[in-house]
Amino acid sequence: MLSSKVIRELVEKGELITGYIDLDLQIQPCGFDLSLGSVEAFLDSGSVDFSNLERKLPSTRPLEPDSGGWFDLSMGSYLVVYNEVVKLPLDIAAIARPRSTLLRCGATVETAVWDPGYHGRSSSLLVVLNPKGIRLRKDARIAQLIFLKVEGAEKGYRGIYQMERLEEDKQ
Repeated sequence: MLSSKVIRELVEKGELITGYIDLDLQIQPCGFDLSLGSVEAFLDSGSVDFSNLERKLPSTRPLEPDSGGWFDLSMGSYLVVYNEVVKLPLDIAAIARPRSTLLRCGATVETAVWDPGYHGRSSSLLVVLNPKGIRLRKDARIAQLIFLKVEGAEKGYRGIYQMERLEEDKQ
């Protein structure tokens, strides 16, 4: 697992994470806090198969925060998109865990592995379990990304999510 010192050195060289808000606040002893960029509501179902030939992602619609930048979310599932762009070299993978404050408020984020070579603005599943809901402010730190050294990776990530949501950076 990478330490805060190593993470800082890599980030300052333009590796691992870009698009962050406050490097000093977001670097943790063994990880990096990801912040809330946007929230989307699911509109229909998705499909998952073995080969991905019949994969279908559900449609979503962006939710708008109130004038103070708050999302008032009812119990349920949402897609969250992070502000930060992750760019992993071939010798580093990452895993995210929910921040403890999010858990204490009755919500969690469910994430997948960020494979070596992945580059994009990622998303995760936000699950609000609190029957009273949760309020999240835009840019709230909701997940902590931890980085793991990988030995001997010959190929990096080559799936459909490579370079996801980076086209909006060009506008």
